[in-house]
Amino acid sequence: MKDATDLAAEVSTVLRHLILLLRRTVAGQPLTSQQASVLGSLEHSPKRMTELAEEHAVQLPTMSVQINRLEDAGLVARGSDPADARVRTVELTGEGRVRLLAVRRARIAFLAQELSALNDEERATLAAALPVLAKLGA
Repeated sequence: MKDATDLAAEVSTVLRHLILLLRRTVAGQPLTSQQASVLGSLEHSPKRMTELAEEHAVQLPTMSVQINRLEDAGLVARGSDPADARVRTVELTGEGRVRLLAVRRARIAFLAQELSALNDEERATLAAALPVLAKLGA
């Protein structure tokens, strides 16, 4: 059995490769992969700018620039936190949801094509590993 450090290095390499492949699926779309990621963060509920910056591991000014671009494109809207009117939140617009769905569909189509090249045993192995991988991010 591999030790945790060796396994971590292999997982990191494989995940980096997959992330780069998935980023390429949005290359022809009007969104960058980072913008799509921000939209995905807003899918279920509005968030504070500080939450978004922390989640994406960027400084608040960097996230502000990203949100300004998304707002200019009509993909997000700013609002207020009902619990504290001084706090500004960001939420998806209808167009933002449409664009996010388009990115997600492109990624899923790409992955489905790649997965179809695997045999049944390989797909079963991957499916069995998903709960373990999900546990790493929890």
